[in-house]
Amino acid sequence: MNVNGGEEEEIAEYAEEKWTPRKIEMLFDADIHEIGEIADKINRGEGNIVTFVVNKHINYTNVCVAKCPLCAFYRDAGDSDAYLMTVEEVLAEAEDAIRRGATELHVVGSLNPEVSIEYFEEIFSRIKELSRMKKRNVVVKALTAVEIDFIANKERMSIKETLSRLKSAGLDAMPGGGAEILVDEIRKMICPNKANADKWLKVMEIAHRIGIKSNATMLFGHIEQIRHRALHIFKLWNLQNRTKGFISFIPLPFHPENTKIAEMGLNMRTSSYDILKTIAVSRIVLSNFKSICAYWVGLGEKLTQIALNYGANDVNGTVMGEQITHSAGASSPNQLSVSDMQRIIRGAGKIPAERDTFCNIIKR
Repeated sequence: MNVNGGEEEEIAEYAEEKWTPRKIEMLFDADIHEIGEIADKINRGEGNIVTFVVNKHINYTNVCVAKCPLCAFYRDAGDSDAYLMTVEEVLAEAEDAIRRGATELHVVGSLNPEVSIEYFEEIFSRIKELSRMKKRNVVVKALTAVEIDFIANKERMSIKETLSRLKSAGLDAMPGGGAEILVDEIRKMICPNKANADKWLKVMEIAHRIGIKSNATMLFGHIEQIRHRALHIFKLWNLQNRTKGFISFIPLPFHPENTKIAEMGLNMRTSSYDILKTIAVSRIVLSNFKSICAYWVGLGEKLTQIALNYGANDVNGTVMGEQITHSAGASSPNQLSVSDMQRIIRGAGKIPAERDTFCNIIKR
């Protein structure tokens, strides 16, 4: 591993690197501008394109039995602002999004014991029916690995059977949420009542094996240390080498507002410097991922533009109504237009391109 080598040789060396958690941790010690330049060169080698998708987030429920200290979104069943959307309500939001040009529906919620697998089967199959009726190819990207694990346990089914049923109903891909930090000593403090690190990885491996591709996330900037981030990234790199099923990696800076972690005294957000370095390291290590996402919802527009020169080559999408990050204090809008996406990307000196869920370019 050489941080100060020649340009093309250096990039090739990183792509062929046999990573270990320690090597990744050492990369975090490198100069931010040096690794940022290397990460940006990797993306420039692919045409200097930055992608986005026209998508809609539908958060079908906020009732959750996990009650994670890191989460500001969840509610108890009896709370005045607790909700569970009906199938018809989900379909109404889906139809509106399709009318507005969405090619992806991102459907996630929480661990609600009132929800059955049949609820999702009906939603997914009816979205597909709606998509056919509208003559649009709309991808259903839904349910985190944690939600899949919860549904499987509730229904007393295997992970493979659960995923197979949902795929048959119309599930095309999975988001990367619920990964947080894939180290159990950290998970025991920030999300003790949901799937552990091995289970998250196992769900994703099974999904990939049966043809469901997914994203992966990392929630950072809370109680974890750099070594935990390095181990998290290593585990994703390692699984991707085996399955080739991950599409995009999305590093998510932690927003502490309205969380129990904030009540414990951790109420400062991580720095822009830390965010940019994490994105740069991610691009260099995860050369086996198609994209590294600067998620504008959590970063804000200005930092997103800078991140596009530090290794990010995707800005996620139009979103159309995200709730989870905003409940924890994100101050960004809860949706942006296609022209907003293009403006942000061009402002960073990059070429905007609309993509589908699987990072195939639809149009520049």
